[in-house]
Amino acid sequence: MTIANFDLLILSPHLDDAILSCGGIIIERTRAGQRVLIVTVMAGDPPPGPVSSYAGSLESRWELVQQAAAARRAEDIRACRHVGADWDHWDIPDCIYRRHPQSGETFYNSDREIFGEIHPAEMALITQLRQKMIDLPPANEVFVPLGIGHHVDHQLTRAAAEQWGIPLIYYEDYPYAQKPGAVSEMIAADDKRWQSQTSPISPERLQQKIEAIELYDSQLSTFFADRQDLARQVRHFSTQVGGERTWRVKITP
Repeated sequence: MTIANFDLLILSPHLDDAILSCGGIIIERTRAGQRVLIVTVMAGDPPPGPVSSYAGSLESRWELVQQAAAARRAEDIRACRHVGADWDHWDIPDCIYRRHPQSGETFYNSDREIFGEIHPAEMALITQLRQKMIDLPPANEVFVPLGIGHHVDHQLTRAAAEQWGIPLIYYEDYPYAQKPGAVSEMIAADDKRWQSQTSPISPERLQQKIEAIELYDSQLSTFFADRQDLARQVRHFSTQVGGERTWRVKITP
């Protein structure tokens, strides 16, 4: 019998997705003495040369014009330490930086494109990601994003994980999951293949999750008006759900 290196492994497309979506579960697990590993898939530096105007506009909003990826990794390390999780940062850049290997053109150059379809030239990346996942340490449970919000990096992470060949547990991508109807777009109410599990989060653990999200300082303006708005939204969604919800596909005989 193989002894798992980790109790829980979470695949996070970006440097904040795991804690935004599963922060309460992570804290409950680590405070109970479990080992949790957060693997951020798209955490690498941009390729050499100037970034696109679209990527530059996002870096300006983040107030991270110099070495944005490195600064975001540092934020993630602080947040992971706060929740008691281990971390692993892969060297694949965020979709806003990735370029066509022949033309050098960036694949995604607008909000519409990053929340659209995976560029055809990137389909091979799914196989690359799958191979990297196979080489990860074993874990009792593996969490992956459902892909709510349709962000291309979330789509790629889920697609690769589903080729991994192991049982998966899907988390609801927050804050996209709080949009009315967003979850049902992914999982129809009459789809009996899916089974949900809600993990209650105590007020103390929820506050710790909020504090961890606040450590992603560069990303706050992307989703929240200010820190008070962050706390309000996170608490409201947790109350609606009853904590944090995950999904599995039922295994039929």
